[in-house]
Amino acid sequence: MSAETPAATGQFTRRRQQFRAWRGSRPFWAGLFVMLGGFPIAYFPYAHLQLGHLTLAMGTPAGAGSLIIGVLLVVLGISLWFQTQVRVFAGVAAILLALVSLPLSNLGGFLMGFLLALIGGAMAVAWAPGAPREPQPAEGSAAGPDDAPETAPPAADAYGIGNGGPSQPFKALGENDLSGTSPANGANGRHSAG
Repeated sequence: MSAETPAATGQFTRRRQQFRAWRGSRPFWAGLFVMLGGFPIAYFPYAHLQLGHLTLAMGTPAGAGSLIIGVLLVVLGISLWFQTQVRVFAGVAAILLALVSLPLSNLGGFLMGFLLALIGGAMAVAWAPGAPREPQPAEGSAAGPDDAPETAPPAADAYGIGNGGPSQPFKALGENDLSGTSPANGANGRHSAG
């Protein structure tokens, strides 16, 4: 098999493309970060760290609160994957839980869980579904007369007036325009002070 031989589309390639399409239709990375942020927040208050022969117990009085915050973050991350309608709520809730974890659970899981949940929550709030792709014509199809590209209208300047040249008249904003910025009333885009 040489480098020029195309690879056969097998089961793995088809599953990978299906996962990629599924991942692209939801805030996948936001959910992953929120879930990963929940694990250190829930783990560290119950962890026993070994430093040589010394055992450090990180138990805090708010250990149950840390566990609840961590579990809620994991649930919010899963809901971001499977219920995309609640992305803004889940993102805001993840941000608030990350902030609450700072004083309650060992600085938010030694800042690891705090930062992951904060970034994931911000990504969830910022995510918006993309427009569906339009079907592409086949590669071998010839363009017919109906497939001619449309010509674009002339570009407009900052006032919304086309810059087609001196033969194009100015579009007046109205005779009651008192803003002083209309080229139709001779202001030339400048405000008058008097």
